[in-house]
Amino acid sequence: MEKAQKIYQRGHNKTYMRIIPGHFATNHSHINYYIDMTTIKIRQNEAQDVAHTIASQYSYSNVIDTIICMDGCEVIGAYLADELKNAGIMSLNRHETIYVVTPEFNTDGQMIFRDNLQLAVRNKHILLLLASATTGKTVSQSLECISYYGGHVAGISAIFSAVDEIDGHPVYSIFHQKDLPSYQTYRSVDCPMCKAGQKIDAIVNSYGYSAL
Repeated sequence: MEKAQKIYQRGHNKTYMRIIPGHFATNHSHINYYIDMTTIKIRQNEAQDVAHTIASQYSYSNVIDTIICMDGCEVIGAYLADELKNAGIMSLNRHETIYVVTPEFNTDGQMIFRDNLQLAVRNKHILLLLASATTGKTVSQSLECISYYGGHVAGISAIFSAVDEIDGHPVYSIFHQKDLPSYQTYRSVDCPMCKAGQKIDAIVNSYGYSAL
């Protein structure tokens, strides 16, 4: 963490993400920066600020019944549900409230919802919430899962996104690749850092990183 830098949200001096340059391996790719969103996801003030910003990206004409939280974004998801309700976003749920749920991954890496949670997805308008969208593979997998269980995608929001659109759906984000122009993602077989003999610094995923 000695090399960590802070990048602040444009026009906002409170919300920031930490970045660490290096050679990192994810499940899908190799990247030259690890983006640490730990405090954003688990600290009350930051989570609430991020939720407020995300909610402002949706208008009262949107219908959102359920927020599906990926990458450990449950705290943000809870605040986001409150922010959307206060902003007048409509829910068609019988109890006039928004569900906040997280999928499970089975042993084959497939996203699933147990029988008791499927009521929060089937025929619901879903907002997919992620910490980051880089290669788009996790988002595509999530969209496939939502469709399988009969949900309808109402929006995709990420704290950081390197893409503007995935499978025809726009991705709304607080931080974008233009905020980190030197950020690069590579297929492992094409990684120039590997080809140059640069050792991997850490294995990273949505839970954090494990230094090697």
